[in-house]
Amino acid sequence: MQRRDVLRGAAALGLSGVAATRPASAHEGASGDGTVGGESTQGYEPLGVVEAPGALEAVVDDRIAYVAVGDGYATVDLSDPADPRVLARRTDLLSEYEGGPLVNVQDAKVDGDTLVVAAPAHPRHNALSGLLVVDVSDPADPHERGFLPTGFPIHNCDLVDGRAYLTGNDGDRNALVIVDVDGDSDDDPVEIGSWSLLDVDGAWGDVPGARRMLHDVTVHDGVAVCAHWDAGTWLVDVSEPSEPRVLGSVEAPAPTEIAGESEGPAPAVVPPGNHHYATVDETGDLLAVGKETFGVRVDGSEGEGGDGRIVGGPGGVDLWDVSDPSAPVKLSTIPPPISDDPTFGGTWTTAHNLDLTGETLYTSWYRGGVKRHDVRDPSEPVEESWWLAPSEASFWTARSVVTGPDGYFVGSSRGVDDTPGRLYTFPDRSGSQSDRPSLGSPAQETTSPTSSPTSTPTIADESATGSAVDVPGFGAVTGLAGLAALGVGGWWLSRGDD
Repeated sequence: MQRRDVLRGAAALGLSGVAATRPASAHEGASGDGTVGGESTQGYEPLGVVEAPGALEAVVDDRIAYVAVGDGYATVDLSDPADPRVLARRTDLLSEYEGGPLVNVQDAKVDGDTLVVAAPAHPRHNALSGLLVVDVSDPADPHERGFLPTGFPIHNCDLVDGRAYLTGNDGDRNALVIVDVDGDSDDDPVEIGSWSLLDVDGAWGDVPGARRMLHDVTVHDGVAVCAHWDAGTWLVDVSEPSEPRVLGSVEAPAPTEIAGESEGPAPAVVPPGNHHYATVDETGDLLAVGKETFGVRVDGSEGEGGDGRIVGGPGGVDLWDVSDPSAPVKLSTIPPPISDDPTFGGTWTTAHNLDLTGETLYTSWYRGGVKRHDVRDPSEPVEESWWLAPSEASFWTARSVVTGPDGYFVGSSRGVDDTPGRLYTFPDRSGSQSDRPSLGSPAQETTSPTSSPTSTPTIADESATGSAVDVPGFGAVTGLAGLAALGVGGWWLSRGDD
């Protein structure tokens, strides 16, 4: 049965230059032609790994990985998955520009011979913001060929058929910005269109910008999949960039539902969570939405007069039938791994960036590792493999390179403690990790708020956590009171310096 038939059937039923290094565990081999060797009965381990300090988002084209590394980007040869090799690393980008160089580079996308590098991911006072276009016809010797300065940071982007799609979070329109990057070699990119929730309903202007930020965008066959934080995921026809048209949305509340401020951690912080990353498969019928959420201690830290009760926890991945984008149907939810401490200061195992290729979903879960799921029947996804090394790897994304039992995929890790960022390769097959490390015992008690966008738990003790903690993609946050007042996103948009 084809996936399209499965989706429709489920909907009808109402179903919801750096030297290569090796990880501590053993890894499988690869054949000389770049395909994976080894049988599925063997322990499931990485094929290879290479250090890429600062590694964040990674994308793949023709067995070359392009990795955002914070202060620039790197290109990595994946033709032999057992021996990935860094071809080039470029930093100090556009240092000749006022406010340069580009900093806080968290995203890059590639299409053919063109790479785009977006930065900064977050507001930086007097810092250069914009989109750098790079010729990667020779991945070992990339050349800059254009730049579009912007008046907003670019947290994420996509690149398809000569057009770049940017998250234009200015705190007001928070628009999807469409840019032509396919001009002559001497031409800089040019903005050719934009779309905002405010174009759908002016009432979105009454919603704090932080709760409707455009966190990420992916584009397939002329449809932009826009993950809009508390405002849900929106499907927008961008085939005519000057006249974008909404096709449908998933879990989008009425703007009046989230226009007001509320006490306690915002839904963006705890489940049901924010719409963080979303993409569709090749048919455009299956949508995967990753939700990045965390737990919050609401009764005080242990030893400070409270029992340390935790509200919320890590978010998972929802699968939706969007064969009719005007009437999406939820098919299933893939739950996250659970650690002993799901708070900001604990062990993160929430969903992050993912890839949906063929009949397989590839997911990353920070220190919860990387997984593969068979989604031929998306109403009942089947976990086929899971690998984690929480003491050394915190995975930002998972991306397919070559599909099938002889194929492989990559996972980019930003590193843990003294372990630097790395790019791992994994076999694209079923298997079980030998001696899988523990994430600790699950927290003694976790509770989730109701699914209503306006229902949030009450903070019993705003001094529950007083230490600075690193919020993924958002830097250091001190104390719970600030999170309660702004939500993570509000704090992000209010930043004005490093």
